[in-house]
Amino acid sequence: MYMSLSAAKPLFWGKIVPSIMPIFGTRPEAIKMAPIVHALHESDEFDCIVTVTGQHREMLDQVNELFGITPDHDLDILQPGQSLSDIMTRTITGLDKLFAIDKPDAVIVQGDTTTSTAGAIAAFYHGIPVVHVEAGLRSGNLYSPFPEEANRKITSQITALHLAPTSTSRANLLAEGVHEKDIVVTGNSVIDALFTTVDKQIPFTDPQLEQLAASGRKILLVTTHRRENQGDAMRGVGRALARIADAEPDLVIVLPAHKNPVVREAVLPALEGKSNVIVTEPLAYGEFTRMLSLAHIVLTDSGGVQEEAPSLGKPVLVMRENTERPEAVVAGTVTLIGTDEEKIVTEVDRLLNDPVHFDTMANAVNPYGDGRASERTVAAIAELLGVGHRIDEFGMTVSV
Repeated sequence: MYMSLSAAKPLFWGKIVPSIMPIFGTRPEAIKMAPIVHALHESDEFDCIVTVTGQHREMLDQVNELFGITPDHDLDILQPGQSLSDIMTRTITGLDKLFAIDKPDAVIVQGDTTTSTAGAIAAFYHGIPVVHVEAGLRSGNLYSPFPEEANRKITSQITALHLAPTSTSRANLLAEGVHEKDIVVTGNSVIDALFTTVDKQIPFTDPQLEQLAASGRKILLVTTHRRENQGDAMRGVGRALARIADAEPDLVIVLPAHKNPVVREAVLPALEGKSNVIVTEPLAYGEFTRMLSLAHIVLTDSGGVQEEAPSLGKPVLVMRENTERPEAVVAGTVTLIGTDEEKIVTEVDRLLNDPVHFDTMANAVNPYGDGRASERTVAAIAELLGVGHRIDEFGMTVSV
């Protein structure tokens, strides 16, 4: 049973203006929440109480610093070797204590992390309406991506206001029985964040990357971290990158290596000694957006990159068998290629050496947003709480 707006709790708890609590804990959440936090702070209609869990610590803090966000509450749950169950229980326990002291009129959670699902559950237990940003994404496979697909489906069950990034996500929610009036198509706030950041041309802290930026050489930007790809699949990715490096000496492969040792042990051995491969530590968001703007091709298993790269005209090869973001596949700017070594080599080679194919992907229309998602989000929350009205929804329609 979905929680509809009519079932929401009484509002404001006697306060003059409603208080809204964005809850987030990872770098991707922080990036997509940042424009919304700024829009809430700029609004006279709300008191914004920013709460972070620290599911990611260093990367979360980097994004908050970049966007000038100072959390009001920090649960600081990160512990060495933490499991998904640890994240869930510590987040719910921390929020339970916080809500007893500082109870908001609505919480906002983003996407499909364990922080977002735990935040939604904790709010639901306290009768606080849940606003779900980036609602309605579905891969159709409960275990891929893991645990994200399950997280997003669980969160949808207890959400009062579903902020779908696209019409496809809206259709997914309708098919699951969510009330039409409880859904708003906003576009994805990651596009708001990207447009704000990419023009800043953040300097690289790694001198190799500054030299590369000045060289004008073609760049293959690679990111990989998905749990379902770890092991043999990632070792195949490493071998494929080594073959590409050998076959294309003028191409530079840039790999910001995920900190997970399982990822590094699988991918990096095959790349040792390759002069045209640059392996870096994970890039801060500002640096990553600049590298994304410099890249010729993007090879990734990330969800967010599938949304960001098309906005900059970058062809994206996705190392997954399915995606909860099918809009760009239909539009033609993203191709699903899986993790087969031969397939990766073949598809990268095709983009490098077939100008017509490259131009077709690079010039496809991005279906994910127009930079106004945060504005639509604040207006939708205002209507939920009875202090305003929705504005025009994001109008891009893509049939899948």
